[in-house]
Amino acid sequence: MIDPATLVTYIAVVFGFVFIPGPATLLTVARATSSGTKVGIATGAGVAAGDVIHTVMAIVGISAIIAASAMLFSIVKYIGAAYLVYLGIRAILEKAPADLAGRTLPISAGRAFRQAILTEVFNPKTALFFLAFLPQFVHPQAGFVVLQLMTLGIIFVLLGLFSTVVFAVSAGGLGSFLRRNPAVLKWQGKVVGGIYCALGIRLALQQR
Repeated sequence: MIDPATLVTYIAVVFGFVFIPGPATLLTVARATSSGTKVGIATGAGVAAGDVIHTVMAIVGISAIIAASAMLFSIVKYIGAAYLVYLGIRAILEKAPADLAGRTLPISAGRAFRQAILTEVFNPKTALFFLAFLPQFVHPQAGFVVLQLMTLGIIFVLLGLFSTVVFAVSAGGLGSFLRRNPAVLKWQGKVVGGIYCALGIRLALQQR
């Protein structure tokens, strides 16, 4: 098992890491701002589910295969980047409804959850992060290496989910204000779409 000192250090490092705005945070904030707190939280939950998949991939060695194959890394990277750009273009082209009172959320929580899972899973940088980061806190001499990796992965997922919920709630309040103001509403989709496209381009340009 993981010794208490290592566990405390790991939690402190992860806690600081998850509150540094990154792609997952920006995606969550964009969703919460455009579609409400509930959708933002669903997006954060989708990111967390994607991180669970990455934890499993790191444990069974799939992440190592991605890291070793330049072609596979590029394929996964470009699929994820293309998906984000696609979401961004859709958001930019979507017209703001004339009747704000009868406006419905542009995306459901379930759909946001599924999209967030795909976005997170197809980010090879996340796979490499889990592959490189988790083993730093594993002590083989303590035994049950798989259990140690699972424990570390679960802690990361839970703290990450907590941080995205905090960001979603904060951004959801801002989104409510924006949706009550027609002057800024018409630019909201373009800003959100721009964030998605920027994330996609960033993913496409990142190096191994």
